[in-house]
Amino acid sequence: MTVFPGRAALQQRVLPAYRAPFFDTLASACQGGLSVFAGQAPVAENISTTDRLHVARYVKARNRHIFTINSPLYQCWQGGFLDWLQDWQPDVLVVEANPRYPVTRSAIRWMHARNRPVIGWGLGAPPLAAGISLPGLLSTWRQQQRLALIKSLDGLIAYSQRGAEEYHLLGFPRERIFVAPNAVTPRPTLPPPERASGFDGAPVILFVGRLQARKRVDNLLRACAALPSQLQPRLLVVGDGPARQHFQELAQEIYPRAEFPGALHGPDLEPYFNQADLFVLPGTGGLAVQQAMAHGLPVIVAQGDGTQDDLVGAENGWTVPPDDLDDLTASLQAALSKPEALRQKGVQSYRIVSEEINLEAMVAVFVQAMNLVVKQVPAR
Repeated sequence: MTVFPGRAALQQRVLPAYRAPFFDTLASACQGGLSVFAGQAPVAENISTTDRLHVARYVKARNRHIFTINSPLYQCWQGGFLDWLQDWQPDVLVVEANPRYPVTRSAIRWMHARNRPVIGWGLGAPPLAAGISLPGLLSTWRQQQRLALIKSLDGLIAYSQRGAEEYHLLGFPRERIFVAPNAVTPRPTLPPPERASGFDGAPVILFVGRLQARKRVDNLLRACAALPSQLQPRLLVVGDGPARQHFQELAQEIYPRAEFPGALHGPDLEPYFNQADLFVLPGTGGLAVQQAMAHGLPVIVAQGDGTQDDLVGAENGWTVPPDDLDDLTASLQAALSKPEALRQKGVQSYRIVSEEINLEAMVAVFVQAMNLVVKQVPAR
């Protein structure tokens, strides 16, 4: 494995629990160590965070949230940023490429004053939505802030090819943009479960995730109910959350074949992946898709911020608009009508997470980016 010979630092607004394996794996590839600086999210965001890393060093930021996260005026002030850098003395710094964290600009200046590079990490740079008040002026200001931050960086890591292209369209040099597809699971070590070429009784569709409105489980229930009777599946909705009762009541009304076993993790979740024939994420977000692919499952996912673009294609599944019930229904029907073709898509899912998109591959891109910018950092 290629390593970074120096000391690395990485800033995040918050430390999601699902990122911990990535940070620890990256820390193992940094010979001088990795320190992660992150704070707490507002309670209303319902983000599952952690304060424990096993290999990386974790330093807690003093986050102050100004306005709500969905406001175009949102800012997160991270107290202790410069003290952390002074204490850790990193050779390279990776920051979220987000202009809404004002102290990040001071941190970039601190690094550059010592002739040390800074890499931005983000989804990309999609068009900004205008604010409710002073829409034109606000959008112009936000775009200026974004451009100023991007231009101050020595490299960029995008979650997807789409994100990389958006950064390049802002004028950032293509040779300093790296693509590290968003991975939350390591390369699978076990083969996928063996599945017969046809279905053993009714096909089984699996959803795993937090049960909230934006996951659009309501559309999944309606799509299953709209299928021809011979294709209607056993639907397993694994998870918990504020919309669970609503989804269960809707299921009783329109699709009683849906089952809600609650939130399951680790070994308790394995039997559900193993018995499923198809994995479906009908709304935005969702981290379990890679876990499903590691179990040899074809997938249907909603289009979103671009992070799914490199993960799901015609070879292993379908992408659908997040609010298009007709498209979701048609994709379900296409998937369940040809079980042998569905199995082949599952084979491709496993290949993708085994060979292309996994934690190890993501870490390799970060190490490549850090090594390159350290070698090419301009004298200031």
